[in-house]
Amino acid sequence: MQDAMLTPQQRALRDEVREFVRSVPKQLILDMDADRVRYPREFVREAGRRGLLGLRFPPEYGGRGLGWEDEIIAIEEVGVLGTALACAYVMPSIVGEALNVFGTPEQKERWLRPLISGEKIAAEALTEPRGGSDFFGTTTEARREGDCYILRGQKRFIVGAAEADFFLVYARTDPTAPPHQGISAFIVERGPGVDVAYLYGLLGTRGGGTGRVVFRDARVPVENLVGPENGAAEIFYRMMIPERMTSAAGAIGMGRAALEVAARYSDRRKAFGEKIRRFQAVSFKIADSITLLDAARGLVYSAARCIDAGDDPNRTRRLVSEAKKFATEAAWQVINHAMQVVGGIGYTSVYPIERLLRDARLIMIWTGTNEIMDLIIQHEYYREVLAPRPDVRDVEADAPEAEQTEEKVYE
Repeated sequence: MQDAMLTPQQRALRDEVREFVRSVPKQLILDMDADRVRYPREFVREAGRRGLLGLRFPPEYGGRGLGWEDEIIAIEEVGVLGTALACAYVMPSIVGEALNVFGTPEQKERWLRPLISGEKIAAEALTEPRGGSDFFGTTTEARREGDCYILRGQKRFIVGAAEADFFLVYARTDPTAPPHQGISAFIVERGPGVDVAYLYGLLGTRGGGTGRVVFRDARVPVENLVGPENGAAEIFYRMMIPERMTSAAGAIGMGRAALEVAARYSDRRKAFGEKIRRFQAVSFKIADSITLLDAARGLVYSAARCIDAGDDPNRTRRLVSEAKKFATEAAWQVINHAMQVVGGIGYTSVYPIERLLRDARLIMIWTGTNEIMDLIIQHEYYREVLAPRPDVRDVEADAPEAEQTEEKVYE
């Protein structure tokens, strides 16, 4: 965001994160994209050592007690590194949300603190082979036996699966209840009965240890239950805020990175005796890209402010969904513009645009596809616009013949 819109503290945070991002070795990025790295654990540890993880969480657990508006500033900066490193950076924010809001003091001490410090790696086990968008159709089961739950089932596309020390897992605990009333959330530590059965070969977002996790009668202590039994629907809905806000903010960083590469290239490259930035076919793509990213920032920051202010949850849900949809699609368009500006050489590994393009394709799918975002956006808007609003002018009456009600036929 423009400096004028940031507080001095936010500018200092941005500069602090930028310094961390500059320190990331180029070789780590290259090795991750070549699948020579299973997971960037040292990257996460370094962020933890610098106090840059879990910025929103209480200082007593290692956070800074900041708001969403602050955290998205940091995430945009990390986003220039690509999706895999950005995802590793935000996972403490995502899994930490469940622990911070719904966890017991003992759970926070045991898992949230080392998560924020970077000592432990967490992964969210949400998607299943038979269910992507249909979260409440989960078939993973947890059966209570004495002081343990016996967990059986599998999850896939789990970022960090290869190295995670523990997982936030959703499982069905009451098969007779309606789908949204019979699911519970657990912290499941890596150990007997928890197997990473497969690591995916991905188009992009490589090096993040994305895999399929199989639970083979894993014993999970009762004290690892997060929130009440059969109460994970509330946790899931809450978790969609950090999942989608982090995706939106990281997308802006990726788009910005590609735009900067393309803009500098267009100021150097010449054709027909002119710098190509002098041609409208090029410069207008740059203009469109700048506008898209600024608009995306404005929407993401608006959503962040609504969350921080405790605004109406339905409106917040809509804005978060809009932010995720618009920012990820804007980033995709900006990166495509960048490749077109750079031309054929942009399709090679001489520039990072091709890697950013591969990374960006995923963000329109994960954390709820953008089609699901459309579903939420229109649903919440209809809820809002159809509710009685005596404080708002009824503009339907502002037509010369508005009183001709017999002409307003609806059936």
